[in-house]
Amino acid sequence: MANSNVFVHHVYFWLANEGNKEDKKALIAGLKKLSTVKTIKFFHIGEPAATNREVIDTSYDVSWLLFFDSKEDQDSYQVDPDHLQFVADCKHLWKEVVVYDSVSAV
Repeated sequence: MANSNVFVHHVYFWLANEGNKEDKKALIAGLKKLSTVKTIKFFHIGEPAATNREVIDTSYDVSWLLFFDSKEDQDSYQVDPDHLQFVADCKHLWKEVVVYDSVSAV
């Protein structure tokens, strides 16, 4: 059942040192630590699936999918000290970040 208030925040990371397993491991460890932020209702740390169709982008290294109860909870997450610390500690690991935020269309 759809929740009309849910806020979805999906972040895609491309590593600065492409293919570096230690950097990927460090980024994932940082995300795991970040997952304790209280306003996060659900999180998923992922990597590209072994699927191959024209419409699928598998160029990223790590994805970070978050669900919040509201936009306000997501806004709170953005300024949470744990989130700010994650960015400070891990920003050297990525060369690019793309974020897709969405709210219910129904």
